[in-house]
Amino acid sequence: MGKVAGRFARVEPRRRARAFVLGLLADLPRKNCWTIAEHAGNASPAGMQHLLSRARWDADRVRDDIRDFVVEHLGDEDAVLVADETGDLKKGTASVGVQRQYTGTAGRIENSQVAVYLVYASAAGHAAIDCRLYIPRSWTQDPQRCRSVGIPDDLRFATKPALATEMIAQALDAGVRARWVTGDEVYDGDLHLSADLEQRQIGYVLAISRKRSVPTHASIFPAGVLAHGLPKKAWQRLSAGAGAKGHRFHDWAQVEITSPSGTSGHRWLLVRRNRRTGELAYYRCYSPRPVPLTALVKVVGRRWTVEETFQAAKSVAGLDEHQVRRWVSWHRWTTLAMLAHAFLAVTAAVERATTTTTPELSPLTCNEIQRLFAALLAPARDLAHRLHWSAWRRQHQARSRTSHYQRQATQQP
Repeated sequence: MGKVAGRFARVEPRRRARAFVLGLLADLPRKNCWTIAEHAGNASPAGMQHLLSRARWDADRVRDDIRDFVVEHLGDEDAVLVADETGDLKKGTASVGVQRQYTGTAGRIENSQVAVYLVYASAAGHAAIDCRLYIPRSWTQDPQRCRSVGIPDDLRFATKPALATEMIAQALDAGVRARWVTGDEVYDGDLHLSADLEQRQIGYVLAISRKRSVPTHASIFPAGVLAHGLPKKAWQRLSAGAGAKGHRFHDWAQVEITSPSGTSGHRWLLVRRNRRTGELAYYRCYSPRPVPLTALVKVVGRRWTVEETFQAAKSVAGLDEHQVRRWVSWHRWTTLAMLAHAFLAVTAAVERATTTTTPELSPLTCNEIQRLFAALLAPARDLAHRLHWSAWRRQHQARSRTSHYQRQATQQP
């Protein structure tokens, strides 16, 4: 909290933000302004709601501090910036950016919000360092709807790859140490991203579809056709890193592809084959200098850490449990959740680096540190506090029920 203290104009929101982050790290069955306020010992959720909506503090600058904090403790020269999106399922149409759209959270088209995140991944650990909420065209083409949730008037529609490109450029301009950038098929479609990375001499490994045309010295082939023509000796069995059940071995092949005229660097098509099912995956790769196949495979393994980041941030830091509708509130909740997860990720990395491990014990994880931290700082609340909150919830629910019935009655023909 000392890292971000200067971003709050007054001491009251700074203290409340600390209590909010402690609530996100607590063992609460559900995390929202009500439960976090009760955990903090407040008489009502008004203060926490004020923190997310009207209090004076800069969430963008806090995210800059989170980025610096993560890179300070997890940074190394071979770090990878990973861009990916995740969705939060929603009901109704009033929450900022919500619409029926595909989200990997559900694996299908659902009513949801989708945000693009940038994750810093190194050998020491990984954590999100930036995010952008995706605002669909259905919103940007309706200025009144945007104003109703506080979206800035100057915001224009931007694709998910464009949001990722903006975050990556901002991180690199800020001096973030990273040798590689990676992402799934969505991000290969933005030519500005690859062009900017090549200009900066930053390598990338971007997933592509099997239909993506790949230029070789012989001709131009779809990636799938080129992969099926590879000889048996082109494949190598390599591990993309250690998983929960051991090393993740796959068969890999690397094919050199031609570079556009007037450009420098080295380019390859990387193909991954599942050893059990034979399923193929394809990646377009660039590096300013020659690198071995093992280096590209290592980058692909780092790309998978984004899923671990999302899972941990949602399960232990309440990233997806917000019940807010407005632009400012969404960004503030998300920023504080990123701060809570960054604390866990850095603490886990420090523990692994400074503690001698034994075969009898697995290294401390974010989940285990959250359990220990929550137990250490669990507040003692008396019965009067619990009864007060029970009465407050029931009173609020009764008012809401009455309001819904009255509104329903006025809508009857």
